[in-house]
Order: sequence, then C-alpha cells, then structure tokens
Amino acid sequence: MIPNERQAQITASIVERTGIDDGMIARLVRTFYGKVRSDPLLGPVFAQRITHWEPHLERMCEFWSSVALMTGIYHGRPMEKHLPLPVDSRHFDRWLQLFGQTAHEVCPPAAAEHFIERARRIAQSLEIGIAVQNGVLLMRGERLQRPDSQVLLPAVSETGDP
Repeated sequence: MIPNERQAQITASIVERTGIDDGMIARLVRTFYGKVRSDPLLGPVFAQRITHWEPHLERMCEFWSSVALMTGIYHGRPMEKHLPLPVDSRHFDRWLQLFGQTAHEVCPPAAAEHFIERARRIAQSLEIGIAVQNGVLLMRGERLQRPDSQVLLPAVSETGDP
C-alpha cells in the first residue's frame, strides 16, 4: 500500500468513526475564534497579531483538517508563530476551555472528543515550546507560569474588576 492510500484509509476511518467533515471543521473554527476574539484574556493576544481574520480562519480550517483528519493540507510552522507570544499556562487553560466548550456545542460527542484530545496535545506542545524559548525547562506535570509583566493580561480597574 502506498502512503497516499494509507493516508486516505486513515482519513476515511476517522470520518466514519467521528462524522468530521470540512463543514464541521469550518463551524468549529469560526465559532471558536468568534469566542476567542471577544474573550478578555485571549482576545487582546490575537488582536495584536491578526488584522485580517478571513485568511487566518481559512488557514485554521486547513490546520484542523490536517490535525483531525490527517489530510496533510496544512503546510505551516505553528510553533514558530507561537514562540514570541506573551502567554503562559493561564492562556492555554482558557484556550482549551473555550475550545472544549465550542467542540461540544457544534460537534457530535465522538467528534468533539477527537478534536479536544488533539487540542490538548497541541496546547501542551506549544506551552513547552514557549517555556523552552524563554529559558524555562518544565518537568513532567509543571506548567509555564510567567510573571504578569511578561504576559498579556486583561486590564484590571481600581476596584479589581476587568
């Protein structure tokens, strides 16, 4: 069996088991990033870097097609894009929380779990990469906790409210 045939079989198996297709990926990506853009913690991080959202959303659909269905249509370097971000474990936890909520809202259970499991691995990998980039070696189970001055956090008023 040649690699392309094997890849097609893997994709077909995932589709059969989860029901994931391009339409579901697009709904997940667009709904999720709609939440991200309005989120007090994550929104400002993205707003500093993304001015044209449609190309970003299309690229994220390609990314998730490659991640969830093994299609191989995404050809980027996500680690490089994330290394300079002013984020830490708080941002990754929020990202995963919003992603999980969105996946459960727009996907059937098997598809939601498939997406969430991959999102967890991606978040862990990016968090470790950012830690290493900043001279921090995380031991098993440790999380990246940077000083507040090194991450982008919501502004807090004098009353303590964001």
